[in-house]
Amino acid sequence: MPRAAVPPDWPDLPDEELLNLRLADLPIAIEGTVIETRLAQLKAELTDRGLKCPMHFYLAAEWFTPDGTVSMAVPFYLAHPRLERLEKAQMLEVEGGEHEWCMRILRHEAGHVIDNAYKLRLRRRRRELFGRSSEPYPEFYSPKPYSKSFVMHLDPWYAQSHPDEDFAETFAVWLTPQAQWERRYAGWAAVKKLQYMHTLMQEIAGRPPLVASTDELEPLRRMRTTLRQHYRKKRRHYGVEHPKFYDRDLRRLFSDRPEHAGNMTAVQFLSRLRRPLRRLVADWTGIYQYTIDKVLEDMIARCRVLKLRLAVPEDQARHAFTVLLTVQTMNYLHSGRHRVAL
Repeated sequence: MPRAAVPPDWPDLPDEELLNLRLADLPIAIEGTVIETRLAQLKAELTDRGLKCPMHFYLAAEWFTPDGTVSMAVPFYLAHPRLERLEKAQMLEVEGGEHEWCMRILRHEAGHVIDNAYKLRLRRRRRELFGRSSEPYPEFYSPKPYSKSFVMHLDPWYAQSHPDEDFAETFAVWLTPQAQWERRYAGWAAVKKLQYMHTLMQEIAGRPPLVASTDELEPLRRMRTTLRQHYRKKRRHYGVEHPKFYDRDLRRLFSDRPEHAGNMTAVQFLSRLRRPLRRLVADWTGIYQYTIDKVLEDMIARCRVLKLRLAVPEDQARHAFTVLLTVQTMNYLHSGRHRVAL
């Protein structure tokens, strides 16, 4: 599919015009970008461990590793600062935008590539420890926050979503320089998986891969959808359908009683705190900021409908509402509506 003409000054376009461009037409590449230097770091880490598996990297809509290949898809927005800004405007954060965050994702995806390259999922001990790769991926999963059978890497419970994600998360912890996983996971059942990973990687070190396919699934150059269509779909994926059961808790902090009529409205108060609150709760829970923001939006809407105003001192309200938002976010996660990543 040939690229359509894109104006040379496309990075200067306002968001509304930029969103009309097709993904396939974006004149971007991995070469010469920040993401290329991070890929080089990943390769160096693998080499330091004696893993000689060649990997193929290409641009796509999201992070993923096509099954049965040594290919890794890297999200297009990391290939240009203007697209990172658009991603943040549309999704409130840039997944993998910060160096350490990006390296955590790359190590995780490298685990999938190594799994593919050496057909490790066929090994009996691998199946005993992690489960069968043939298990279907759930649309949602309900994590067990206090389980010590899984490592914590990308977000606190992602390893629990599927056996293959458990394997990739364990590989990523093992690969991370100075991770000191022996001490960090001492006494955890997960340490058996890490010990097995260490033995397994020593066994395949220096060996050529059994799979060498560099096939690309849904590469950017074949995606005819516009950026607008892409983000509409992505926001639906990370959105929420949350019930309106906040009223009782909200009324503990806010009130519509006449004696509070001169106080700041709850809508004003929460709107002012919206950005720092969603970042804080995202750090605590590992849930996408977009999802947390939709929960916040829902709660602000209830405050508007109920015409609530501050009923306690601001510092007290800020602390109590942070706890409330965290609890409601965790309720959302544990209810089974927590979506597995794209």
